[in-house]
Amino acid sequence: MTRRRPLAARTLLATAALAATLTLAACDPEGTDADAAPPTSTSAAVSASTSASASASASASASASASGGKRALAEAATAGGLTRATGDAQLSDVPVDPGEMREGMTLVEANYRQAKGGSGRPVLFAGVDNVPEDPSKRREHLWRGLIDYALGEGSTGSPGTSVAYPAGPLGGNLECFPLGADALCGWTDASTAAVALFPATSPADAAARFVRMRADLEH
Repeated sequence: MTRRRPLAARTLLATAALAATLTLAACDPEGTDADAAPPTSTSAAVSASTSASASASASASASASASGGKRALAEAATAGGLTRATGDAQLSDVPVDPGEMREGMTLVEANYRQAKGGSGRPVLFAGVDNVPEDPSKRREHLWRGLIDYALGEGSTGSPGTSVAYPAGPLGGNLECFPLGADALCGWTDASTAAVALFPATSPADAAARFVRMRADLEH
């Protein structure tokens, strides 16, 4: 069952304003729209990334088969040098809609504390494994929820252009884009899709951090 955190009215207005530049997949992560007009800005990059992800997913699938099966996600006490928040700083509810959760799927969502001297806001990670549809579609769904959440938590601006970065030793596809001073990243491979919000971080730095986090979160 899909769970969604209620959004403030100003968040809904901000999200509506993004529709012209951010046309991601419909809330149903399995939905497609073959007749949609060519998207622009971030939506163009995300739509293009869907094709790139398909090729990357095929490569990742072959790699996963060679290594004995699909990969899974697991919450880690530390990820990429960041420490999972506990106590009042940990998640009390699911702030990002993960889409339909089916039997056998795992949802991992956690706040990870940044180093002292940073923005003070944690890195929010959300990911699912055993994705039954094209993982790139699930990532687009997660990105939509992450943008809504970021705007509701004080992020400003409109999403910029998505850029592909090296995905690291686990392969697949990794992309990040700016949202004001923040960065949003997402990876996909043959069976997993995950996203993260990096406060006050450039997309390039966020991508490098996300690769290190992935090594601790995906197995």
